[in-house]
Amino acid sequence: MVRLDLIHPSFYLGGDPVEIARCLLGKILYTRVDGRPTAGRIAETEAYCGPEDRASHAWGNRRTSRTQTMFMAGGHAYVYRCYGIHDLFNVVTGPEGIPHAVLIRAVEPLEGQAEMASRRGLIEGHEGIGRGPGGLTRALGIDRSANGVCLHQLESPVQLCEGLGHVEESDIAATPRIGVDYAGEWALRPWRFYLVHSRSVSGRKRPGR
Repeated sequence: MVRLDLIHPSFYLGGDPVEIARCLLGKILYTRVDGRPTAGRIAETEAYCGPEDRASHAWGNRRTSRTQTMFMAGGHAYVYRCYGIHDLFNVVTGPEGIPHAVLIRAVEPLEGQAEMASRRGLIEGHEGIGRGPGGLTRALGIDRSANGVCLHQLESPVQLCEGLGHVEESDIAATPRIGVDYAGEWALRPWRFYLVHSRSVSGRKRPGR
């Protein structure tokens, strides 16, 4: 795959993580782990709007050893372990001190597909290689060592690049986020976005745009 331009730092600093979550669809998530490059096209995202969002780790401006990364300036990776098993990758957004983030839930494999499949224990070409927030991190070799890395520097092991083409609004669907029923009315916000024709999308597809 021809290397694409890194996303400009200003992209991450907008005040609306919901809009950034939409705009990240079609962008390229690139990694180089142990000298092996892999990349996937982002197909599914979720926005988390701390500190008011009850589904966010940083709800109420909770600043802990885990959430500290969310308070960094936009353009850094927030990687945390879920259920003691999966490392999940988020993009920190907004200005420093405002804990917004976007969870990446699925990617379509583009580069290093054999390596990605091997990491998942799947055959090359399997449509589920980049599916699910825990699955995509395994496929791309992302773990908690990437927590806090800058996503717009060439020397970073994890980078975000511009997409291969424009994503039309008609290609995007919006639904409530998955697995946040504890958040009350915040669980109903349609802040999960996915590419409607992608086979990599995780979870249930509920109608809505």
